[in-house]
Amino acid sequence: MEKLKNIAQRILVVDDEAHIVQVVALKLRNAGFEVETAADGDEALACARAMPPQLVVTDLQMPMMSGIELARAMHADTALQHIPILMLTARGHLLRDGEADEANIALIVHKPFSPRALLAEVETLLARKRDAA
Repeated sequence: MEKLKNIAQRILVVDDEAHIVQVVALKLRNAGFEVETAADGDEALACARAMPPQLVVTDLQMPMMSGIELARAMHADTALQHIPILMLTARGHLLRDGEADEANIALIVHKPFSPRALLAEVETLLARKRDAA
């Protein structure tokens, strides 16, 4: 039954570490989500513009365009600014005070993380988005 409520909900997973993308994507697909993946912020922004997801899970530190830069670019785009962003990071201390809020990041999850706990956070953010609509 849990899988049925997640059908047709697309999540974009962005990380330059392939094993993180694989773990997160597998957990989300097993829960019934449609998952797109990207290896950096530039690729993610192009994916989001081509087919907007319901949620983005992104790493903070990536080559080309960081997770913060991706979040800012999405927030500046009227077609994407409503999409919640969940940020994964092993280096949350690199964010200055208020930076996550300014970039419209809904939640920060610190690495290492539990895939089960991450799934619960994703479902909570999507439920919050549905309730607000």
